[in-house]
Amino acid sequence: MKRDVLRVLFIALLALVGMQTGYAQKHTRAVNDSTKSHSSFTSRTDEVLERFFKPDPEFLADSLIKAFDDTPSFGIYKDNYIVLGSDLLRNPDRNNSDAKFQISVMQRLTNSILPFKTYLFLTYTQLAIWDVFKESFPFRDLNFNPTVGLGKPLIHNNRYLGDISFQLEHESNGKDSIASRSWNKISFSGQFKINRHWSYFGKVWIPFVDGENNKDLVHYKGWGTFAVSYNQRDKYNVSLVVNPRSGFMNANITLNCSYRIFSDENQYLFFELYNGYGENLLDYDKFHQRFRLGFVIKPNFRFIY
Repeated sequence: MKRDVLRVLFIALLALVGMQTGYAQKHTRAVNDSTKSHSSFTSRTDEVLERFFKPDPEFLADSLIKAFDDTPSFGIYKDNYIVLGSDLLRNPDRNNSDAKFQISVMQRLTNSILPFKTYLFLTYTQLAIWDVFKESFPFRDLNFNPTVGLGKPLIHNNRYLGDISFQLEHESNGKDSIASRSWNKISFSGQFKINRHWSYFGKVWIPFVDGENNKDLVHYKGWGTFAVSYNQRDKYNVSLVVNPRSGFMNANITLNCSYRIFSDENQYLFFELYNGYGENLLDYDKFHQRFRLGFVIKPNFRFIY
């Protein structure tokens, strides 16, 4: 019991140190330039959003696209988080409790200069299921998801509506033998900002499952993902993610709630409830109903799942 408590404290300490480092750096001269860069990024993002959501006749579509291109080319893609949790319907123990973290970044390779004012980009997302309550802290599964894609900002009546993307994706867990899981897909996605508070995301894909040990992967991972998010700026964010799978009225569902820690930082306390299959590749055909708590760093400009 004491060992389990120490494990929780150790992981929580790692998370706190990581999340607080950026905040603490504001007060150190050594990283003054980094802090200025972050403040500049936040200011630029706010300026872009101000243009996008308060259309002005002086800002034509080309001006808004230029403002979009002026945002930093490298940054967070999906949520970056670390959470601890357990099975919702069973008493927590070391066999049904774990940690999960995700690292996700994006590099825009060009501005919107390609045909149809599209831009080329790369993304990399890594998801980890970490058995922190077992001996030696083993990783149960690591999922690697690199992509290359074309994106296009959507402008209508001098107002930014969102972004659409076409991507070539690979996802695998890097294991061999019977634990190997992999698939590829062509995906089409769009994020749509109705206003400063409401955002919608939709993604469908054409799967190519070549893994010998996961021929039925699509049955559990489905053919798309749809999400809705409500954001109260500088306070909290609530999102519901639905991933329909094979069968009538079958879906994997995720509920996320985030509460902003500092008004001038994009760091949040994070609650996640997952209900369904396919949370990770290794256990894609196993049903999970888990709740987790932790911290998340959210992108300032995107709503991607």
